Amino acid sequence: MRHPFELIPEARRAPLLWSLLGLTVAIGAAIAVADGRLRTEAAPWGIVSFELAGTGARARGILESWDEAARINAAFILGIDYLFLVVYASGLALVCVMGADALKKRGLPGAALGAPLGWGQWLAGLLDATENAALLGVLRGFDEALWPQLARLCAQAKFGLVGVGIVYGLVTYCAGRWSERR
Repeated sequence: MRHPFELIPEARRAPLLWSLLGLTVAIGAAIAVADGRLRTEAAPWGIVSFELAGTGARARGILESWDEAARINAAFILGIDYLFLVVYASGLALVCVMGADALKKRGLPGAALGAPLGWGQWLAGLLDATENAALLGVLRGFDEALWPQLARLCAQAKFGLVGVGIVYGLVTYCAGRWSERR
């Protein structure tokens, strides 16, 4: 299995990664600022509490704990997250591809995982987009039984895939650094 980022010349990958990292930090900071208004007793983790609510009753409790300004912030976060998911998913996919290349060059195991994990980061982005659509539906008052459950399932899968991508990136970076010192 190959990943489209493998077609990017190696010399151009690091600058692209730094650009994606910079955008991830900038958009993440904007989300964090907006998320501050969403932290209530019913939503101690702000938007993440809403993402993981899982039931209509919990989602309703979170919405009731937010004033109108907080609900607008939630909608803003869900909207800007569509840009954020493209940036972070692409950045992590590139990390997986670059990590696999580093392992391959050094003859270390695990290089074959890079491309599938890179695709997995884009799958995480699609799951995030689906989660956002479901949560926007909850904000608009759509059927409260289905949408919180869908959002939670997508969020859990997204967090799992992103976590695996981050771990793979850290492990491949450390393995590459370790093998350079030998």
